[in-house]
Amino acid sequence: MTEADVKQLILTIVEPLVADQSAVSIITQKDNHFLNFNLSVAPEDIGRVIGKRGRVAQAIRTIVYSIRLDEDVRIRLNIVDD
Repeated sequence: MTEADVKQLILTIVEPLVADQSAVSIITQKDNHFLNFNLSVAPEDIGRVIGKRGRVAQAIRTIVYSIRLDEDVRIRLNIVDD
């Protein structure tokens, strides 16, 4: 899989969960060991993405972390609370 495929997968999972789909954005950052996907949603949708006790966020991370990229880096998903 490529970086664009992972980004599209995250959007496919998150957009149905939120009320304001236009506010969903993902910014990628690469460092030595990780490819960071920083997910931003509208402030009123943060709870929907995180879920009770973080269960929804953990389920999303479980799916995303199981992906292996063509490059030799690991994936990290950060939910950014602005």
